[in-house]
Amino acid sequence: MDSSRSSLVLSLIETDSSRSCLKVWSQMICRPVCAVVGPFMGFIEALILSIAQCFGHGRPRNCFYYSFDDVVRLASTTPFTVNEIEALRELYKKLSSLMIDDGLIHKEELQLAIFTTPGGKNLFLDRVFDLFDEKKDGVIEFEEFVRALSVFHPRAPVEDKTDFAFRLYDLRQTGYIEKEEVRQMVVAILSESGIQMSNENLEAMIDKTFVDADTDLDGKISKEDWKAFVVRHPTLLKNMTLNYLKDITAMFPSFIYNTEVDD
Repeated sequence: MDSSRSSLVLSLIETDSSRSCLKVWSQMICRPVCAVVGPFMGFIEALILSIAQCFGHGRPRNCFYYSFDDVVRLASTTPFTVNEIEALRELYKKLSSLMIDDGLIHKEELQLAIFTTPGGKNLFLDRVFDLFDEKKDGVIEFEEFVRALSVFHPRAPVEDKTDFAFRLYDLRQTGYIEKEEVRQMVVAILSESGIQMSNENLEAMIDKTFVDADTDLDGKISKEDWKAFVVRHPTLLKNMTLNYLKDITAMFPSFIYNTEVDD
């Protein structure tokens, strides 16, 4: 997982000795934004794969109930099929019983699944949890879990991916992306990757990004600014798709499920 979280940052600063970092960044406006989405997606992948490895190591306790009608309803309002929702339900059961067997995912359980240890602070972990916890009640319910993952489905609407990526940066949930928020995210990536960057180069990179994205020149990026920015730089959403979500059941050869209908 470490390599997936740092690959985009490494590519961001990888240059020939004859070229300055600032010149490369000037040519690649959207790299700071792409660099943040990359590690975030690494966390999502690590979460799913870590729980998938639990299959075959014991049957999940029957502490979580979701009716078949609920499964069908979720399938009708997300890109997932009924079978895929059922596979996600089994994943959720595993994750929600790692520490507290109450049918809800707590932040400590999310951290334990990804890092195998329940302690410590991590900005990307916080962002994953906050974006999944739509009700902001400190836990992730099954429907929140499914709807958040559905954004990364190959068949998810571009508009949903654009909105989710915007909220990833909107750390303070003000409805705008500000320079300090981008700075905080990029600094976190550099720190986790062990990469050194001068404050001057960091500020130049962020300033160049805002010159292109902040179309109304008010010092922050609104949702409309962001949508226009994504249209000009479609690669921003390249990492907002996890292809295996279109058939998540194929990831778990030991997973046996029953359904009342065929997809």
